[in-house]
Amino acid sequence: MLLADFINDSMRRLSAIYPSPEARGILSILCEERLGVKSYTHIVEPGYEIAPDALPGLLSDMDRLSAAEPVQYVLGFADFCGRRFAVSRDVLIPRPETARLVALAAGRMAAGCRALDVGTGSGCIAVSLALECGGSRVEAWDISEAALSVAAGNASRLGARVEFRRCNALAPPGDVRRWDVVVSNPPYVAESERRDMEPLVVDHEPRLALFVPDDDPLRFYRSISRYASKALVEGGWLLFEVNPRFADDTAELMRGLGFGSVEVVVDDYGHRRYALGRR
Repeated sequence: MLLADFINDSMRRLSAIYPSPEARGILSILCEERLGVKSYTHIVEPGYEIAPDALPGLLSDMDRLSAAEPVQYVLGFADFCGRRFAVSRDVLIPRPETARLVALAAGRMAAGCRALDVGTGSGCIAVSLALECGGSRVEAWDISEAALSVAAGNASRLGARVEFRRCNALAPPGDVRRWDVVVSNPPYVAESERRDMEPLVVDHEPRLALFVPDDDPLRFYRSISRYASKALVEGGWLLFEVNPRFADDTAELMRGLGFGSVEVVVDDYGHRRYALGRR
């Protein structure tokens, strides 16, 4: 099959789901990863043919992409903080907004710091902190055994020292003055917001890691903040990625539990995306 024919047919299929620039970007990633060629190769080499042994897998990929499955799940990886993380449908796809949370946390971690990532998913936060803050001791929790398996694989592959533990963020242990930094990107999408979300997120990413009840959207922030109010050392930091709708409510919750220097920080798009405070 000519690459040109594959590109033209794939653009037609993907453009029914994505804006054309995004469809072209997905095809570019697919061609580079699966064929080792650029998406414009068919222009400079009109007669370029896809190797017969590569074609079945490529067509299978396109079937999944045409069903609005995210390209990260199709390829099995996502790039985050300059590193490649394995992902599966057991974990959320790491997003650029969360990279800013890593930077905010890393800026508050000194040598030998003890840090906890609650709800680690792919491990992207914990692994990034362990690698960027040498000498720190990082632990990561998740309720999902499948997610912990993905995260541990990423830590091993990237050479990060992280201790993983199965733990329910809504029923944390009674630790006292154990951590210097607690960071979390917990579920924060209200159920009522589901109807406004893209199908590729709602239909493919793990519901457990996304949604919270409309009548209690701060349930994870409340539980983690209560835990951190005792488990952080004096002067330790609690940092969250938050739903912009509830940023001020999260900050007020933290203040009510005794955290000082509480602030809401905007992301690169001007959304009130992070809440942080000091014990």
